[in-house]
Amino acid sequence: MGLLGFVLVAGSMLYGTEPPNPLVKIETKLGSIFVEVDVRHAPGTAANFLRYVDEGRYSGGRFHRTVTPKNQPDKKVKIEVVQAGVNPKFEKQDFPPILLERTNVTGLHHLDGTISMARDGADTATSDFFICIGKQPELDFGGKRNPDGQGFAAFGRVKKGMDVVRKIQRSHAEKQSLEPPIEIVSISRADSIEVK
Repeated sequence: MGLLGFVLVAGSMLYGTEPPNPLVKIETKLGSIFVEVDVRHAPGTAANFLRYVDEGRYSGGRFHRTVTPKNQPDKKVKIEVVQAGVNPKFEKQDFPPILLERTNVTGLHHLDGTISMARDGADTATSDFFICIGKQPELDFGGKRNPDGQGFAAFGRVKKGMDVVRKIQRSHAEKQSLEPPIEIVSISRADSIEVK
Protein backbone atom coordinates (compact mmCIF):
# COMPACT_ATOMS: atom_id res chain seq x y z
CA MET A 1 0.00 0.00 0.00
CA GLY A 2 1.40 3.40 -0.99
CA LEU A 3 1.50 6.47 1.19
CA LEU A 4 -1.68 7.89 -0.39
CA GLY A 5 -3.57 4.65 0.23
CA PHE A 6 -2.45 4.63 3.85
CA VAL A 7 -3.56 8.25 4.33
CA LEU A 8 -6.97 7.50 2.81
CA VAL A 9 -7.51 4.42 4.97
CA ALA A 10 -6.31 6.19 8.11
CA GLY A 11 -8.49 9.21 7.32
CA SER A 12 -11.58 7.08 6.86
CA MET A 13 -10.89 5.31 10.16
CA LEU A 14 -10.52 8.61 12.01
CA TYR A 15 -13.38 10.54 10.44
CA GLY A 16 -15.76 7.87 9.20
CA THR A 17 -16.05 6.72 5.62
CA GLU A 18 -18.41 9.38 4.30
CA PRO A 19 -19.73 12.75 5.44
CA PRO A 20 -23.37 12.90 6.54
CA ASN A 21 -26.08 13.65 4.02
CA PRO A 22 -27.13 17.32 3.85
CA LEU A 23 -30.14 18.40 5.85
CA VAL A 24 -32.59 20.91 4.39
CA LYS A 25 -35.24 22.89 6.28
CA ILE A 26 -38.46 23.70 4.42
CA GLU A 27 -40.25 26.46 6.31
CA THR A 28 -43.94 26.82 5.41
CA LYS A 29 -46.84 28.81 6.77
CA LEU A 30 -47.99 25.58 8.47
CA GLY A 31 -44.64 24.70 10.07
CA SER A 32 -41.20 23.27 9.35
CA ILE A 33 -40.20 20.14 7.44
CA PHE A 34 -36.66 18.76 7.74
CA VAL A 35 -35.45 16.62 4.83
CA GLU A 36 -32.28 14.54 4.59
CA VAL A 37 -31.00 14.68 1.00
CA ASP A 38 -29.36 11.40 -0.08
CA VAL A 39 -26.32 12.55 -2.04
CA ARG A 40 -24.77 9.06 -1.98
CA HIS A 41 -27.55 7.03 -3.57
CA ALA A 42 -29.09 9.69 -5.84
CA PRO A 43 -26.19 12.09 -6.50
CA GLY A 44 -27.51 13.75 -9.65
CA THR A 45 -31.01 14.34 -8.35
CA ALA A 46 -29.72 15.50 -4.97
CA ALA A 47 -27.28 17.94 -6.59
CA ASN A 48 -30.06 19.36 -8.75
CA PHE A 49 -32.36 19.91 -5.75
CA LEU A 50 -29.57 21.46 -3.68
CA ARG A 51 -28.71 23.82 -6.55
CA TYR A 52 -32.25 25.22 -6.45
CA VAL A 53 -32.05 25.39 -2.64
CA ASP A 54 -28.67 27.15 -2.60
CA GLU A 55 -29.77 29.72 -5.19
CA GLY A 56 -32.90 30.53 -3.18
CA ARG A 57 -35.32 29.55 -5.94
CA TYR A 58 -37.71 27.62 -3.70
CA SER A 59 -37.99 30.42 -1.14
CA GLY A 60 -41.25 32.18 -1.91
CA GLY A 61 -42.39 29.10 -3.80
CA ARG A 62 -45.39 27.03 -2.85
CA PHE A 63 -46.91 23.65 -2.29
CA HIS A 64 -49.49 23.77 -5.07
CA ARG A 65 -50.80 20.21 -5.44
CA THR A 66 -52.29 17.62 -3.12
CA VAL A 67 -53.13 14.10 -4.26
CA THR A 68 -55.51 12.16 -2.04
CA PRO A 69 -57.50 8.93 -2.53
CA LYS A 70 -60.60 11.01 -3.31
CA ASN A 71 -59.32 13.53 -5.88
CA GLN A 72 -57.96 11.18 -8.57
CA PRO A 73 -61.12 9.42 -9.80
CA ASP A 74 -59.75 8.85 -13.30
CA LYS A 75 -56.62 7.01 -12.08
CA LYS A 76 -56.59 3.25 -11.63
CA VAL A 77 -53.40 3.50 -9.59
CA LYS A 78 -53.92 5.89 -6.69
CA ILE A 79 -51.14 7.68 -4.80
CA GLU A 80 -50.86 10.16 -1.94
CA VAL A 81 -48.39 13.04 -2.30
CA VAL A 82 -48.03 16.79 -1.96
CA GLN A 83 -46.13 18.65 -4.67
CA ALA A 84 -44.17 21.90 -4.54
CA GLY A 85 -42.33 24.21 -6.89
CA VAL A 86 -40.13 27.25 -7.16
CA ASN A 87 -40.94 30.89 -6.52
CA PRO A 88 -43.20 32.01 -9.42
CA LYS A 89 -40.62 34.55 -10.55
CA PHE A 90 -38.32 31.61 -11.43
CA GLU A 91 -40.94 29.36 -13.07
CA LYS A 92 -39.65 29.95 -16.60
CA GLN A 93 -35.99 29.86 -15.57
CA ASP A 94 -35.50 26.21 -14.61
CA PHE A 95 -32.10 24.62 -14.95
CA PRO A 96 -31.84 21.96 -17.70
CA PRO A 97 -33.74 18.71 -17.09
CA ILE A 98 -31.84 15.97 -15.28
CA LEU A 99 -31.36 12.29 -16.02
CA LEU A 100 -33.82 10.01 -14.22
CA GLU A 101 -32.11 8.13 -11.39
CA ARG A 102 -34.32 5.06 -11.26
CA THR A 103 -35.06 3.40 -7.93
CA ASN A 104 -33.84 0.01 -9.19
CA VAL A 105 -30.40 1.63 -9.50
CA THR A 106 -30.37 3.92 -6.43
CA GLY A 107 -31.94 1.38 -4.06
CA LEU A 108 -34.23 4.10 -2.68
CA HIS A 109 -37.98 3.58 -2.49
CA HIS A 110 -41.09 5.73 -2.23
CA LEU A 111 -41.95 5.27 1.44
CA ASP A 112 -43.77 7.50 3.91
CA GLY A 113 -41.88 10.80 3.86
CA THR A 114 -39.80 10.12 0.73
CA ILE A 115 -38.98 13.26 -1.29
CA SER A 116 -38.83 12.73 -5.05
CA MET A 117 -38.83 14.65 -8.33
CA ALA A 118 -41.98 15.29 -10.33
CA ARG A 119 -41.70 14.59 -14.06
CA ASP A 120 -43.56 13.92 -17.27
CA GLY A 121 -41.35 11.77 -19.51
CA ALA A 122 -38.08 10.19 -18.42
CA ASP A 123 -35.22 12.69 -18.11
CA THR A 124 -37.57 15.70 -17.91
CA ALA A 125 -37.49 16.57 -14.18
CA THR A 126 -36.41 20.11 -13.34
CA SER A 127 -37.56 21.82 -10.12
CA ASP A 128 -40.92 20.47 -8.89
CA PHE A 129 -40.66 17.91 -6.11
CA PHE A 130 -43.15 15.88 -4.10
CA ILE A 131 -43.32 14.21 -0.70
CA CYS A 132 -45.03 10.84 -0.23
CA ILE A 133 -47.70 10.21 2.38
CA GLY A 134 -47.57 6.50 3.17
CA LYS A 135 -45.80 3.83 1.11
CA GLN A 136 -46.11 4.46 -2.63
CA PRO A 137 -44.51 1.46 -4.43
CA GLU A 138 -46.26 2.34 -7.69
CA LEU A 139 -43.91 5.33 -7.92
CA ASP A 140 -40.83 3.07 -7.90
CA PHE A 141 -39.24 1.58 -11.02
CA GLY A 142 -41.69 -0.95 -12.46
CA GLY A 143 -44.64 0.80 -10.82
CA LYS A 144 -47.77 1.52 -12.79
CA ARG A 145 -48.47 5.15 -11.84
CA ASN A 146 -46.47 6.42 -14.82
CA PRO A 147 -47.25 4.49 -18.02
CA ASP A 148 -43.56 4.16 -18.94
CA GLY A 149 -42.86 2.07 -15.82
CA GLN A 150 -39.64 3.96 -15.13
CA GLY A 151 -40.82 5.37 -11.82
CA PHE A 152 -39.68 8.59 -10.20
CA ALA A 153 -36.35 9.69 -8.72
CA ALA A 154 -36.48 9.42 -4.93
CA PHE A 155 -33.62 11.40 -3.38
CA GLY A 156 -34.23 11.73 0.35
CA ARG A 157 -36.63 11.48 3.23
CA VAL A 158 -38.40 13.67 5.76
CA LYS A 159 -36.67 13.39 9.14
CA LYS A 160 -39.09 15.65 11.01
CA GLY A 161 -42.30 17.39 10.02
CA MET A 162 -44.57 14.72 8.54
CA ASP A 163 -47.35 16.28 10.61
CA VAL A 164 -46.85 19.44 8.51
CA VAL A 165 -46.85 17.41 5.28
CA ARG A 166 -50.18 15.88 6.30
CA LYS A 167 -51.61 19.31 7.14
CA ILE A 168 -50.65 20.45 3.65
CA GLN A 169 -52.30 17.39 2.12
CA ARG A 170 -55.54 18.08 4.04
CA SER A 171 -55.65 21.78 3.12
CA HIS A 172 -58.44 23.12 0.93
CA ALA A 173 -58.12 22.13 -2.72
CA GLU A 174 -60.03 22.42 -5.97
CA LYS A 175 -59.52 18.98 -7.47
CA GLN A 176 -55.74 18.56 -6.94
CA SER A 177 -54.82 22.25 -6.82
CA LEU A 178 -54.30 23.68 -3.35
CA GLU A 179 -56.47 26.80 -3.04
CA PRO A 180 -54.73 28.87 -1.91
CA PRO A 181 -51.31 27.27 -2.34
CA ILE A 182 -49.28 26.79 0.85
CA GLU A 183 -46.42 29.28 0.80
CA ILE A 184 -42.83 28.13 1.23
CA VAL A 185 -41.37 30.89 3.38
CA SER A 186 -37.84 29.59 2.84
CA ILE A 187 -35.80 26.50 2.04
CA SER A 188 -32.22 26.37 3.20
CA ARG A 189 -29.57 23.96 4.40
CA ALA A 190 -29.67 23.22 8.12
CA ASP A 191 -26.97 22.08 10.52
CA SER A 192 -29.38 20.15 12.71
CA ILE A 193 -33.03 19.42 13.34
CA GLU A 194 -34.64 21.93 15.66
CA VAL A 195 -36.23 20.42 18.75
CA LYS A 196 -39.20 22.28 20.20
